[in-house]
Amino acid sequence: MQIVEAPIFVELGLRVYIKRDDLIHAYISGNKWRKLKYNLIEAEKNGFQTLLTFGGAFSNHIAAVAAAGKALDFDTIGIIRGEELSPDSNPTLQFAAKCGMKLHFVNRTLYRDKEQLTQRYGRDAFVIPEGGSNQLAVKGVAEMVEEVKNQLDGKIDYFCTALGTGGTAAGIVSAFEEEVLVFPSLKISSEEAGQLILTHILQPKGHLKVIDKYHFGGYGKMNDTLLDFIRDFETQTGIPLEQVYTAKMMYGLVELAKEGFFKSGDQIVVLHTGGLQGRSELLPPIKRK
Repeated sequence: MQIVEAPIFVELGLRVYIKRDDLIHAYISGNKWRKLKYNLIEAEKNGFQTLLTFGGAFSNHIAAVAAAGKALDFDTIGIIRGEELSPDSNPTLQFAAKCGMKLHFVNRTLYRDKEQLTQRYGRDAFVIPEGGSNQLAVKGVAEMVEEVKNQLDGKIDYFCTALGTGGTAAGIVSAFEEEVLVFPSLKISSEEAGQLILTHILQPKGHLKVIDKYHFGGYGKMNDTLLDFIRDFETQTGIPLEQVYTAKMMYGLVELAKEGFFKSGDQIVVLHTGGLQGRSELLPPIKRK
């Protein structure tokens, strides 16, 4: 846990902490560690040798499953949305291929038929859903919430996360009793995002609020405003971000602070969901200690 000493937060009297789950593991980091934990235990317990999963071109989940497979001696198969792509299309796919993951690139229509794809490419594999989001993932993320409660004194007013497939937000809202702010990285409405999250849990403990205006055009999209924000934020705080998820969330949080959404004295927790292996080459290299 690290306090975020960005000038705007200090000026407004906000206590913003970031749960540095990006530091858990070099490659299986952030929410992916949490979401994969019980899936991998289940796969091993039931004697599976192969993991099959799904993802987009910039999927941190694909990279994490590939790294986990390499570390734990599972074969891995990744079904990637976009037949125009290749293993050399970006650093995330390059990394997955380097870890030994067999990548299959399919068109967007076929990608929707997960059952057919499973039969075609991994009939005997342990299937992990897109983004790793299922009940086992929710259980892993909920553990992280309990860690945060034990690490911080006093009431936590807000818990913030980026959103991709909804499993991380579902895990948080299943275990946190106050306000959960969710920042979609894809271009969907707040209603769609809410439905996505609630498919993974029966009853949320906390109050869910989706902030749907900081996606920067959609999944994987970025512009100079976002890149400049990342550079400035990292200079001010020393905390590395990536442009697909964490930067959009943090940008949105700063904008909400400027708009007066929070009150002085509020204690806010932000989840760093990792994914730094997919960081844009337009950003400076991360300085590791």
